[in-house]
Amino acid sequence: MQSGFSRSNGSGETVYIGDIKRFSKTKHGAKKVSEQETMTQLDAAKSGFILCLGICIFICTFIYINSSAPKESTAQPFLPNLLECGFYPDELCSALFRGVTAAPIIGNFCQQAIPQRATQVSNLLQNPGNCSRMVKELHFITKALSEEEASFSLAYIVTIHKELEMFVKLLRAIYAPQNVYCIHIDEKSSKTYKNAVQSLVNCFDNVFIASKRENVVYAGFSRLQADINCMKDLLRSKIQWNYIINLCGQDYPIKTNQEIIRYLKSKWNGKNVTPGIIQPAHIKHRTRVSYKEFVNVGVSYVYPTSNVKDGPPHNLTIYFGTAYYVLTRKFAEFALTDERAKDLLQWSKDTYSPDEHYWVTLNRLKDAPGATPDAQWEGNVRAIKWRDQAGNSHRGCKGHYIRDVCVYGLGDLQWIIESPHLFANKFEFSKYPLVMECLERRFRLKVLQQAEVPLEAHWHFQLDNYFNMKLNV
Repeated sequence: MQSGFSRSNGSGETVYIGDIKRFSKTKHGAKKVSEQETMTQLDAAKSGFILCLGICIFICTFIYINSSAPKESTAQPFLPNLLECGFYPDELCSALFRGVTAAPIIGNFCQQAIPQRATQVSNLLQNPGNCSRMVKELHFITKALSEEEASFSLAYIVTIHKELEMFVKLLRAIYAPQNVYCIHIDEKSSKTYKNAVQSLVNCFDNVFIASKRENVVYAGFSRLQADINCMKDLLRSKIQWNYIINLCGQDYPIKTNQEIIRYLKSKWNGKNVTPGIIQPAHIKHRTRVSYKEFVNVGVSYVYPTSNVKDGPPHNLTIYFGTAYYVLTRKFAEFALTDERAKDLLQWSKDTYSPDEHYWVTLNRLKDAPGATPDAQWEGNVRAIKWRDQAGNSHRGCKGHYIRDVCVYGLGDLQWIIESPHLFANKFEFSKYPLVMECLERRFRLKVLQQAEVPLEAHWHFQLDNYFNMKLNV
């Protein structure tokens, strides 16, 4: 076996990164190209030289790491064909979090070359059985990790419609026994998916499916209604939660439960977090004419009509912000009972993406509980790479864009963990599995380091860590 890391360059060549030897394939067989010729090519191509230099630096880092890392462990045996990827995935994750230039290149190669370890999620949820076994095998933390967390409960609304494994990863990251969770499953989702989610939910007293489910359409009123349905259910819960947070199935936390609580106590202290500003001129079309939802199992969408809407009720000033929020319990009660809130909800039924104006508009009312009338974009609720913000708040998406929102790739990991926000969006486990594996491992290590109670064995994802991910906590 060739020493070092290897990858295909996409043109029929195999490049062995460890010793920078190149072999080109021809119809006459493998032909060795001299090192002098290779260096000449590299000198002629500056970008290629920089790339190779970055890779060499990365390999040197791996060599240094390997010299001190344990070579044997029963926790994660490595197959012979995985050796080129080092102690996978810990070393790659650590390099990605540090922003090592060559890490995404090697990470993409290894992610494709190494079969992803089969998880037990599907089998466990498709064949429900003993809940105690399920909770342990899925590594749920079932005790409050500190007195501070035990005395400060959070409520979550989680709207989902696909990617069962991604939902499990999200739920076990945010789960704590003192919190309460309402799961809204899109009514259009398959019966198999719904049954699998129900199997998991049945194992927890503080997790439940929304009592009323919607056919959710992107940018439609149904998305806001799904939150309203869950909010009503959560206010009936026996758990007296302090704040309510809404998530979707493609979110993942950056901050731990303890960090979220401390952020809310120190920065907001009974105030609602609804980033937003007075509705800009280029957004006003969303509330100027009526919109309708077209619902179909295959394709659903919102479309405008020629009907011009009346102005907002009670002469309210309409604001524009994010669909994501952190709200106090008293504000949630206000939103469901105040006449202005109910009239605004009714008026919003035929608007475009009403969840981006509803909550922020209500929170700017001076007499609303926990209101922030003068706030603008304050509030580190969600880290998102918008396409039009490339070059300003971020250096571009390293995965791909969907509706101008970045689906994170391996090169985005450093940016994510350095963000001050509570959660990040958007993730696709099926597309970029190593992104989620790296984030999960780092997040669980961070949670367990902060714990103030004895740790249980099943809370660990692995028995040994091959590399210190430099959590900076």
